[in-house]
Amino acid sequence: MYKKFYRKFSQPSDICAPPILHMACHSHHYWPDVTLDAAQEYWHDAARLADDKWDTIFGKKIPAWQNAVARTLQLPDADQIAIAPNTHELVYRLISAFDQNQPLRILTTDGEFYSFTRQLERLEELPNIEVTRIPKAPYATLAERFERALQTADYQLAYASLVFFDSGVVFPDLLRIAEGRPAGTQFVIDGYHAFFARPVNLHGVANKVFFIAGSYKYLGAGEGLCFMTIPAPCTLRPVNTGWFADMAELQNRSEGVNYGNNWLRFAGATMDYSCLYKGLAIFDLFRREGITVGKIHRYVLAAQRRFLHSMDNANHPLLNRGNLIFHDLEQGHGHFFTFDCHSVENAERLHKALRARNVLCDRRQQLLRLGFAIYHDENETYRQVFSG
Repeated sequence: MYKKFYRKFSQPSDICAPPILHMACHSHHYWPDVTLDAAQEYWHDAARLADDKWDTIFGKKIPAWQNAVARTLQLPDADQIAIAPNTHELVYRLISAFDQNQPLRILTTDGEFYSFTRQLERLEELPNIEVTRIPKAPYATLAERFERALQTADYQLAYASLVFFDSGVVFPDLLRIAEGRPAGTQFVIDGYHAFFARPVNLHGVANKVFFIAGSYKYLGAGEGLCFMTIPAPCTLRPVNTGWFADMAELQNRSEGVNYGNNWLRFAGATMDYSCLYKGLAIFDLFRREGITVGKIHRYVLAAQRRFLHSMDNANHPLLNRGNLIFHDLEQGHGHFFTFDCHSVENAERLHKALRARNVLCDRRQQLLRLGFAIYHDENETYRQVFSG
């Protein structure tokens, strides 16, 4: 039903080979066909307008993107959505706003994405940084354990993923926990594996959390455009600040380093906006076709059920329920499955075997990840994964 928007697929050159089954959707979604014209539109705007392109980008394109994101997440103020080439830039800009001469206590989990994990490990080498990591497993008690730590200790920053990148498991009750955060704690939700995959309603926590995500994965617009929602009012003054944050005063500079009361507070500097054009084209396409995040999620849930049915009938030595990492497959899971193959060697062999059958997926050490998307056929049984 939705595959018609993704016709520019790469297919095997060998006509006898099985069709490509792209199950690395959680890593890189295929781009809808409309993105080709959008990328060309960006080129033509830049070539035709030269420096005047900034009027179009900042006056029309960025507000349109912010409004689309705000509608998707049910945010009350689109102007509180900062953009940057990647989430790491935004998170580190936030961290830089804390007084570097004072202790900085950070609460997080042991399941966060590599860029944040690496940054924390480096920050821990500094004498004023203290990090507490709550084990994500067992997932059934994660919310209770994380909330207890949040409420019983003095943390300046809390950071947790809404959907864990390594398993696809949804952090239970994370929005409720964030809503009740202590007043002195800045709370960041990594929503990358939730945005445009699962319905997310931030209306009740819009002024309690920073929510970060981007367009690289489930939106399918490619790399280079991420965002962070900013709770209002926000008076933080990032040390890591770019010239975009001072745009309003470029022609009439005032004394000191000033910050706006909108997204430019966390703005950086010049970037490539081709992804902005592609993302807007996708938002427009989905709006015209009536494709909502809710419909996408229901479509993927149905695909996951078909996969599980084929898996249960296959009796695969590695791809089975005993090795599937999950907490609540119906209500508390993202758009990919992760299997613990118990060793790097097992995962590597399975990854290569699937590739030989034109099943494209990825692995992280001993973990094999298989993703689902709306460009999978609505009657796809996923038997190609298990045959052989």
